[in-house]
Amino acid sequence: MIKLNVQSRLRSIRDKVEQGGRLNLDDGMFLYSPEVPLHEIGQLANYVREKINGNVGYYNINTHLNPTNVCVYRCRFCAFRSDLRDPKGYAMSDDQILHRGQEAVDNGCTEMHIVGGLHHKLGYDWYRGMIEKLHTAFPKLHLKGWTAVEINWFEFLTKMSSKEILQDLKSAGLGSMPGGGAEIFHPEVRDQLCEHKANSHKWLEIHQAAHEIGLKTNCTMLYGHVEQAYHRIDHLLRLRDLQDKTGGFQTFIPLAFHPENTKLSHLKKPSALMDLRTMAICRLMLDNIPHVKAYWIMLGIGTAQTALAYGADDIDGTVRHELIYHDAGATTPEMLTVEQMKQLIIEAGREPVERDTIYRHIHRNPDNFKDWEVGEEVASYQLTSHGV
Repeated sequence: MIKLNVQSRLRSIRDKVEQGGRLNLDDGMFLYSPEVPLHEIGQLANYVREKINGNVGYYNINTHLNPTNVCVYRCRFCAFRSDLRDPKGYAMSDDQILHRGQEAVDNGCTEMHIVGGLHHKLGYDWYRGMIEKLHTAFPKLHLKGWTAVEINWFEFLTKMSSKEILQDLKSAGLGSMPGGGAEIFHPEVRDQLCEHKANSHKWLEIHQAAHEIGLKTNCTMLYGHVEQAYHRIDHLLRLRDLQDKTGGFQTFIPLAFHPENTKLSHLKKPSALMDLRTMAICRLMLDNIPHVKAYWIMLGIGTAQTALAYGADDIDGTVRHELIYHDAGATTPEMLTVEQMKQLIIEAGREPVERDTIYRHIHRNPDNFKDWEVGEEVASYQLTSHGV
């Protein structure tokens, strides 16, 4: 009888999705039930993924810049942060930062992903100046920088509003924002993980401000720690609600928690089955966000590859110099080559397409890899009637 009830409910959800309906909190909670077969959720998520993005598997050529690990906050899940006087603490010089920019350009990168600690001895001008110097030296390199948590810190430093700060950073050369710092929105969980950090209201407010001035942003969810299914679905619904208002989120990235070297090291990291279930449910719940990314650094290469059949249409990029998740125990390679990325996508039965940060197709000169141009049209997608 239980099995019949599960199949009946699953059939109802499938009908809703295929008819362009919108899943609710109860639907999402049900899909997290262990009685619901993972492969059936995956098939439904793949239906949505192919409806929106066809058979494409996106990747980009990017580098990470973590300019400092010194941070005023002590989030329980973070293995990257350092105290000012800790031997592992650092803050990069202008020369080191510009060297990273040159290295990125020399290796054909189209994007630099910039996030780091909140260094209490370095003012807002240091953070802004970094963007301006990089943009002036490498104007073709897209700078995706500063999470909402960092923007909130800049508010504290400058007494400016988040919108004023974002406009100032945009004028300095900021191209878009990453989605970090969201963690889990619900206060029952957030207060356990990072009680002093920007709360959910502030995170959403800052992303709304970014969207209002024309900055595209990503969004994330950190799962597999102390949260429950209810908290995950609540988180997704809050993201979906903001996307209904602004349409500014371009990519959602579910982030699997890595417990090593954190204050939650007694926890087990999520299994591959949990990773795939979460990926699929996120694709089904977020009907108005065009892209879902399987971040191979956190998921592992095999799971990220499999996720291309469980709702994901993107596996991120080559990712030079990633520190934050490797400090937390990620055992994935330091980076992947373009050929490795393309082969992973092809093996998954998808068509590899290089994109820039805002999902325009990249066209490379076959005789000079560093010579590239952006395609005229943004990659097309088709969302439900609830989308923007």
